[in-house]
Amino acid sequence: MEDLGMTAAFFAGRRVLVTGHTGFKGAWLSAWLSSAGADVTGYALPPEGQPNLWSLLDVSGMRSINGDLNDRETLDRVIAETRPEFVFHLAAQSLVRRSYREPVETFASNVLGTVQLLDALRAAPDLRAVVVATSDKAYENAEQIWGYRETDPMGGQDPYSASKGATEIATAAMRRSFFSENAAGAHPAQVATARAGNVIGGGDWAEDRLVPDIVRGCLGEDGCVHLRHPNAIRPWQHVLEPLRGYLMLAQALDGNADFASGWNFGPDRDDERPVVDVANAIVAALGQGRIKTDPNAATVHEATMLRLDVSKARTGLGWYPALSFEDTVAFTADWYAGWSRGELAAELCRTQISAYETLLQRQG
Repeated sequence: MEDLGMTAAFFAGRRVLVTGHTGFKGAWLSAWLSSAGADVTGYALPPEGQPNLWSLLDVSGMRSINGDLNDRETLDRVIAETRPEFVFHLAAQSLVRRSYREPVETFASNVLGTVQLLDALRAAPDLRAVVVATSDKAYENAEQIWGYRETDPMGGQDPYSASKGATEIATAAMRRSFFSENAAGAHPAQVATARAGNVIGGGDWAEDRLVPDIVRGCLGEDGCVHLRHPNAIRPWQHVLEPLRGYLMLAQALDGNADFASGWNFGPDRDDERPVVDVANAIVAALGQGRIKTDPNAATVHEATMLRLDVSKARTGLGWYPALSFEDTVAFTADWYAGWSRGELAAELCRTQISAYETLLQRQG
């Protein structure tokens, strides 16, 4: 197998479809792939709110198509016209608290949308690999102190988590039924799922998410950051870490069914920290803001402990977390600090992608 350490270059000249490209992770992935010379098409709903990273990036040379995965006519047309070789499925309703307000929409987007995409891709003649991004919250969370492994059961107490667990089950069923050598008339493409922990990084302005809330609080008029669960432990990682995992996984899937399964991407155990540690670090990096615990804001269930075991990705893909917790927070805070000074989002992303790739080269 080719070196999987620097995977973006592998996609130069390849036709790639990214669903959810207008979201936080999707925008970063689209920018990374485009800068590496991939022929990228994005399919997603229009970006939400202002500011939003996708609009600020203005990725040149990339097709951007607004559409719903459950709009099958449009989805089929896009797949037929673009003939993707690789697909990164990131489109989703990704907010826990919103899932309580919009449970039907959450399941329709996350579960049915994924099934619609995989069914439509059966007609893609050049398709080689599909990576379906889900979440660490897909696991049935028993608040255990050890990390969840890929063989642990799927579940979910809230609509968002349950929708991600159901997406894992649905993807596995579609893979066995239509993308495996034992299926009648099977498509030769390989399909895998990727489960990442809490992802942070510059350009995230989503509602009810920790880092955007911290940045909004620090840069707001009163400079106050309100925390709902200061002691909740999360596997924090910079957005480039799981995206590198997705790229490595797609490369490994190309012609190899051994990788067609679920994969965890998360930080080392030492870099799993409580929410308050992240808040303190970002406040310190930005040089302004104060923290206030607001327990009355915690009106819905949210997990207090959730860890991933990434042994499979380490041994099977050669993937490892390259950034420490301190590096992750520094990358994130530096991005927002630069943006607040008027620096261009596209340049900030390019600089950090380059710095990340340089770091990987140094680490070998």
